[in-house]
Amino acid sequence: MTAAQRAAPRRERARAATIEEIKQTALRLMHEQGTLSVRFTDIARAMDMTPPALYRYFADRDVLLCALITDAYDALGEYVAECREGAPVADLAERWKAVAQAYRDWARREPEQFMLILGMPLPGYAAPTDGPTTEAAKRAMAQLQSLFHEANAQGALRPPIVAEVSAAVEECAAMKNAESPATVSPAHFQAMLHAWASLHGFVMLEINGHFDWIGEAARDALFLGQVRAIAHAAGMPVPDA
Repeated sequence: MTAAQRAAPRRERARAATIEEIKQTALRLMHEQGTLSVRFTDIARAMDMTPPALYRYFADRDVLLCALITDAYDALGEYVAECREGAPVADLAERWKAVAQAYRDWARREPEQFMLILGMPLPGYAAPTDGPTTEAAKRAMAQLQSLFHEANAQGALRPPIVAEVSAAVEECAAMKNAESPATVSPAHFQAMLHAWASLHGFVMLEINGHFDWIGEAARDALFLGQVRAIAHAAGMPVPDA
C-alpha cells in the first residue's frame, strides 16, 4: 500500500469525524439557544472554524438540517424497534406498551431531535421530495404499523371503537396497503393513525413542560392509562394496568 493509499482512509475518517462534530454542535446549540434554527456562523464559532470552512462539509443549512432530521428519524426508529423486539412476539399487549414507552423515553432523552422531526415545521426549510428524510420517516413510523400487522396476522385485532371510515381515509389506506405486503382494513388503518396521534399528543405535552405540575409517578400512571386507552380504542390487545 502506498503512502497516498494509506492517507486516503485517514482523510475519510477525519472528514467523517468533522461532519459528526458539526451535527453534534448544531444540536447542542439548539438546546442552549432554545431554538431549532441555527446559523453556520454560530456553529463555526463554537468549533473554532471559519464559516466558509463549513461549506466543505455541508453545502448549506438545508443540507445540514436534512442530515440531522435523517439521523433523528433513524435513531428513533432503531430505538423503538429494539424495545419492541425485547418483548415476546406473542405478547402483543407488551409489544405495544414497549413501543409506546420507547417513543416517550426517546423524546424525553432527545427533545431537540424529537422536536426537529415531529415538532413545528422549520421556517424556510422544505424536505426534499422522496429524499433521505422521507425514507427515514417511513422507517421510523413503520414500527407502529408493524404492530397492527402482527396483531392482524395473529387474529388478535378487534373492531376499533371508531369503525366509520370516510372515503378520503379509505383512499389513504388503499395507497398505504399497496406499498406493503401486509395489509389492514381501512378501519384499522384509521385506528393506527388515531393511536399515533394520541401517543404523540401526550409526549408533546410532556416534553414541552405542560405536565410538570404532575409528579413523576403520576405522569407514569397517566401515560400507562393513555397507552391502555389507545389500545382499547384501536382494537389492539390491552396491556395490564
